[in-house]
Amino acid sequence: MEVKKRVLLGMSGGTYSSVAALLLQDAGYEVVGVTFRFYEKDGCTEYLNDARQLCHRLGIQHIVSDQRALFESTVIDYFIDEYMAGHTPVPCIICNNYLKWPLLRQIADEMGISYLATGHYVQKQQIDGFWYIINGVDEDKNQSFFLWGLQQDILERMILPLGGLTKMRVREIAEERGFTKAAHKKDSLGVCFCPMDYRSFLRDKVPAEAIQRGKFVDVKGNFIAWHQGYPFYTIGQRRGLGINLHQAVYVKEIVPFENKVVLGDLRSLEHTQMRLKDWNIIDPLQLLGKEDVIVKIRYRKQENRCIVTLQPDNTLLVCLYEPLTAIAPGQAAAFYRGEVLLGGGIIEED
Repeated sequence: MEVKKRVLLGMSGGTYSSVAALLLQDAGYEVVGVTFRFYEKDGCTEYLNDARQLCHRLGIQHIVSDQRALFESTVIDYFIDEYMAGHTPVPCIICNNYLKWPLLRQIADEMGISYLATGHYVQKQQIDGFWYIINGVDEDKNQSFFLWGLQQDILERMILPLGGLTKMRVREIAEERGFTKAAHKKDSLGVCFCPMDYRSFLRDKVPAEAIQRGKFVDVKGNFIAWHQGYPFYTIGQRRGLGINLHQAVYVKEIVPFENKVVLGDLRSLEHTQMRLKDWNIIDPLQLLGKEDVIVKIRYRKQENRCIVTLQPDNTLLVCLYEPLTAIAPGQAAAFYRGEVLLGGGIIEED
């Protein structure tokens, strides 16, 4: 880390951004904290007070940026539209790549601040003239999967003080420095605006007639049972179907215009290729046509070797060495070589 530089730190008021502020100060940075108002469940603003108090204690300038309307249009509307299209949305990826980091850059530019920082558990590295995100050392907390859409003008300005630490060590630092509340804050789980059940969230947000009872059918189209409405199911889902067939069945396909959900066995969900849209690749020479690329379609696990080629319609064709199950339209796919994040995209329908 360079010293005597200004850095704009995204501060949620939680454990990780709090420790990031401490470490940046230790490294000699002049830190400015910004807290985004994206979504406030039940009008709760405790996080604003926590961030403000921490900044005051550290002698850090603190600003609040109210982006609730933009969050609604960029993330929440997208989330609803994707489920209503029978897709599986990735709101955290949309938020990070198209909202949070670009807003940090915008505010930093307005304030004449050189560097951007957050409490993400990732690191970065320059390879052949390009900046890449690389995995954080804590495998259970590594967040690289969510950042494949960031451009070079953001990557080169990023400072990531937590990437070389474990989650346990970060909490220990907060405790050692006397920030007890931050040290014991619970991790946020799930999507921030509907952390528990997205189905009740959808019911509140869409007209009642938009979600109706429909048919579960098998792969041949035979009726199996009634379902509660196609948006309440995702590709690969096994639990919560509300039926008992004395054999394991999974959601294979969702057909919104027929309000139909197709069920099949696990084998029927296997695919050996997929196409991606809205992709971002750091350096095509490091990815396209290479035989040592790994693709992940989940935040954790499910890694698969693949070969990626650019198609005439500007999609990426991903050919898998081994079949993957539950490849769902709307999901993200991220590409790696070892610990290095090469890029990613959004899975299209077949």
